[in-house]
Amino acid sequence: MKRLLLFSLGVALSTTAFGQHQLTELWETKNLPVPESVLYHAGNDVLYVSLIDGEGATKDGQGGVAVLNLDGSVKNQNWVTGMNAPKGMASYKDLLYVADITAVAVIDMVTGNVVNEIEFPGAVFLNDVTVDNDGVVYVSDTRTGTIYQMRNNKPTVFLENASNVNGLKFMKGNLYALVGPELWKIDANKKSTILAKGFELGGDGLEPVGNNGDFLVTCWGGLVYYVKADGSFEKLMDVRGKMNTADLGIHPETNTIYIPTFNSNSVKAFKFDKK
Repeated sequence: MKRLLLFSLGVALSTTAFGQHQLTELWETKNLPVPESVLYHAGNDVLYVSLIDGEGATKDGQGGVAVLNLDGSVKNQNWVTGMNAPKGMASYKDLLYVADITAVAVIDMVTGNVVNEIEFPGAVFLNDVTVDNDGVVYVSDTRTGTIYQMRNNKPTVFLENASNVNGLKFMKGNLYALVGPELWKIDANKKSTILAKGFELGGDGLEPVGNNGDFLVTCWGGLVYYVKADGSFEKLMDVRGKMNTADLGIHPETNTIYIPTFNSNSVKAFKFDKK
């Protein structure tokens, strides 16, 4: 997520396609104050939406997390309040981990209570979160180019010199990271391999598609890419100057993706499929 001037959405998007795949708009939920990230939770069958509701790097207590139903209706817009500028989210068991500038908030998903707020030493702009199968949490700091690892609520530096790192996803023993215009695969020994490069505006959201190594990538300024396992990619959406495309979520069974439009104050759902 980057801070740019407010863009107004001048036209509605229905179907957008630049290659072999397409996105077809399904619905839009409006009046969500600066949504940055969407997380689909299979167990609860809902969407969690982080709401900055202010400046992206200001500790103002205005932010929070909303809950949407899968049809876009609002279940609880004020599920969690009193946060600062919450961004990326990940869940493990009944806990939701949310990046909030220099700390990670831990939320009990049953009660909606913030049960812990863990400050990360040296952090400036924590942005995205992912959790592995053992509950180890990884968090990106875009401003410092650092990826943190947190075990038992104790953060340590996992990897440095990852310039403009943002979107994270842990899968099959490896950490995948959007590092500026590149997609990295990072193994347990911290060895990184560039899988794809050339995203025009720098990567933001990262979600796998299927089980063959393909990904969807959003760039905050208004781009969505489909990235194949061989590193090639196609542009699915280009709405630069019309709306933002922040940290997306996905419903893997239906290939529905959810894009927070940030400055347009809404979440849009799209069907992702082949033409």
